Amino acid sequence: MQFPITRMRRLRKNSKIRDIVRETKLQKEDLIYPIYFKQELTGDEKEEISSLPGEYRYSLESGVAFAKQLEEKGLRSIIVFGIPPEDEKDEIATPDYADTGIVQKAIRELKKETNLVVISDVCLCQYTSHGHCGMIVENDDTDDGIEILNDESLEYIAKVALSHARAGADIVAPSDMMDGRVGAIRQALDENGFYNVMIMSYSAKYASAFYEPFRQAACSSPHKGDRKSYQMDPANAAEAIRECELDVIEGCDFLMVKPALPYLDVVRTVRDEFMLPLVAYNVSGEYAMIMAAIEKGFLTERAIMECLLSIKRAGADLIITNFAPKVLFGDMIE
Repeated sequence: MQFPITRMRRLRKNSKIRDIVRETKLQKEDLIYPIYFKQELTGDEKEEISSLPGEYRYSLESGVAFAKQLEEKGLRSIIVFGIPPEDEKDEIATPDYADTGIVQKAIRELKKETNLVVISDVCLCQYTSHGHCGMIVENDDTDDGIEILNDESLEYIAKVALSHARAGADIVAPSDMMDGRVGAIRQALDENGFYNVMIMSYSAKYASAFYEPFRQAACSSPHKGDRKSYQMDPANAAEAIRECELDVIEGCDFLMVKPALPYLDVVRTVRDEFMLPLVAYNVSGEYAMIMAAIEKGFLTERAIMECLLSIKRAGADLIITNFAPKVLFGDMIE
């Protein structure tokens, strides 16, 4: 039927009508908050992150207290990142899999003090002296003179995941992009009796310019070269399907696309291809970009919900986002 019989504006008449016909709805349980624990902070200390307006690095005590506040507002899941002292970093990321590490301590406290689903980021870059996500050797045949060793790194990545499981993590989330890491982690978990600890794989993680604010926040920038030899080329979409398929075969429980906003086409494609729960990471650069525009008066906070809804509409089941506190404390969703 054509106009005037069909009038599309009827369904936009007022907010009550718009609410009941809305196709995509964002719920509190869809949000996962990334929280940064810094080992050198104590008591109620927190440290402002200049690259992420309104975000902080937390001590163990202040971070857990903030997580409890978010839980009271409806948050259901949190993903933990750790920042060790610079002088404790080494070539093989030793602090990363220590039982006394900051992430391991944070996991234990979060499990004791909250009912949140606790997810741990599993990577080496914050803990290696060179800032890469795997072991390295010199190699003149590469673009930057170093090679990130794949198979040799799997042992260490699996050790990190196992230490997080022992601390009580519900889900471990490998973000390193080494080939075979999901299988290595699944084997390590199962051999040690952690059959029910889930793996949320950063399956399609692109070598993106949108990570810079996070790298400043987590002190995790590579000291030499870049991560293009292991993270995905932003030009490639079909490759994301292969990455996801291999992670499914190796035993992951959740798939992820990272970043989110510049890769909504990939989110949609992965959603259409696979039946596993799909996570999209609304990364630090997306947050910083929108926050900068809001602070300058170029956008209003309405842009936050519009962006998150676009990620959900593209097919994500869950969204990791620094916007979670603004959404929850601002009562943007019920």
